[in-house]
Amino acid sequence: MPRSVKDLRLGESGTICCLKDPEMALKLLEMGCIPGTQVRLNSRAPLGCPITVVVGESEDYTLSLRVSEAATIVLK
Repeated sequence: MPRSVKDLRLGESGTICCLKDPEMALKLLEMGCIPGTQVRLNSRAPLGCPITVVVGESEDYTLSLRVSEAATIVLK
């Protein structure tokens, strides 16, 4: 079963494989969620949503996502 960004634990990293939702894909691509890019779960809000992920290996870009959006980002 493929994992998504939603399944990451705090501090855990993964590499983006593909994006499941075609409607959400363009938005996520524009925000830097490109297949082959590494992401790391940075934090979760107290009630679980939203989450923040660090995008890229240089770790200079933090992105806030809804859990439903993170579930559409499939990891390798």
